[in-house]
Amino acid sequence: MIVSFSIENFRSFAGEETFSLVASNRFAGHHEGHAVSIPGGEERVLRTAVLYGANGAGKSNLFKALNFVRTMALNTRGKNSGTGRESFRFGDEIEKPSIFDLCFLVNDKLYRFGFKIDDHRIVEEWLVQIDGKREKELYERVTSADDKVTIETKGLKKAGSKLTALATVGGPPNQTFLATVRAMLSTSDYGIELTNVINWFEDSLTLIRPDSPFLPLGQLLAQDTTFLQFASEFLKASSTGVDHLDISKKELTEDQLRSMLPEQIFTDIINEINEDGEKAVVSIGEGSELLVERTGENHYFHITIQAAHEHKAGRVISLKLVDESDGTQRLLQLIPALHHLKTSGGVFVIDEIDRSMHPMLTIKFLEFFLKCCEGEQRQIIVTTHESNLLDLDLLRRDEIWFVEKDKEGATRLYSLSEFKVRKDLEIRKHYLQGRFGAVPFLGTLDRLLEEEASV
Repeated sequence: MIVSFSIENFRSFAGEETFSLVASNRFAGHHEGHAVSIPGGEERVLRTAVLYGANGAGKSNLFKALNFVRTMALNTRGKNSGTGRESFRFGDEIEKPSIFDLCFLVNDKLYRFGFKIDDHRIVEEWLVQIDGKREKELYERVTSADDKVTIETKGLKKAGSKLTALATVGGPPNQTFLATVRAMLSTSDYGIELTNVINWFEDSLTLIRPDSPFLPLGQLLAQDTTFLQFASEFLKASSTGVDHLDISKKELTEDQLRSMLPEQIFTDIINEINEDGEKAVVSIGEGSELLVERTGENHYFHITIQAAHEHKAGRVISLKLVDESDGTQRLLQLIPALHHLKTSGGVFVIDEIDRSMHPMLTIKFLEFFLKCCEGEQRQIIVTTHESNLLDLDLLRRDEIWFVEKDKEGATRLYSLSEFKVRKDLEIRKHYLQGRFGAVPFLGTLDRLLEEEASV
């Protein structure tokens, strides 16, 4: 679970801004199941957060900043590719380093991972384990102006000699030590702490963009009958008109697979499965995937998803996913998050959750999560324009966040908990009236209409 995330000098963020999911003691007794205890201390972390703001205020930039940290934590970079950071461009910060600091909970342990970077190098990097008020530095990395990387791993002495040797070498100046470890060592060489952190970034932190593709939804539906039933029932209960989903998994010959793909993509898939694992999946259209599995030898499958509609009693008509409404397709993109959180846990960050979805369905989606996973270490963070979620019967005040730009064009983050509001206040109405900020200023548009009318 994400406990806090601080950003400085990235895209629309200029000075340091912190997004905190630490539950406020002021609201103890309000939706108690919405927060879980942080081991080793008295604080609790919230299981959900909803971010509001005008178009262009920076909501998606918070999402992109988190995705950037995940990418830097896991992925290697080319020798002359720099760091890929995007600094704030509307002030003097453009030449200053960018700073990211992410505090998160995994396997009942609290970690803080972060780095300070410029366009060319990771200037500083740190990984800390937090136990109550005590912080244990697992490793610290510094890169000098001449690109010499120095790494101290005094908190990872139990990890083994290979990790120590890698720390001595240092790794590329534009690449995090965490990504270097993941690329150069086997999992057995990480040690428990780095395993926890790397696995959390790989498997527990999922970011869903507004245009997220279906991949690998077909494979998931085909191999997990429980999820197939859950997805079918959720779509039906959501009044989409879909009665159930049908999954077809047809085996192909190698020649048939080659005929469906460009030769280079076919070669890349075969190389991927030979080098990295037992299966590879490629999307060839919404609701249609090609799967290569290795079970002694390679097998090839074409997986398709169709939505079955009961037209009349006893008569079912199946449609391709591309023929379903945008709202149904968007909901199907999000259903895996609910199922995964319900059965396994993790953190899902969803940008524009309300895109193409009815307001009532967006509310029910969050409500379903909060009720089915009450009090457990599972988390959803969403950005939205859907004002109907501004309901204190649904959310705590410290779960509601606003994003707004100041006069210099820099994004500010602040919570509803910073305002003194009555428990019975109609939050939605006052938000739309501009009491909490984070809404578009439309006075200029009104003047434009007046000018057009006078011409």
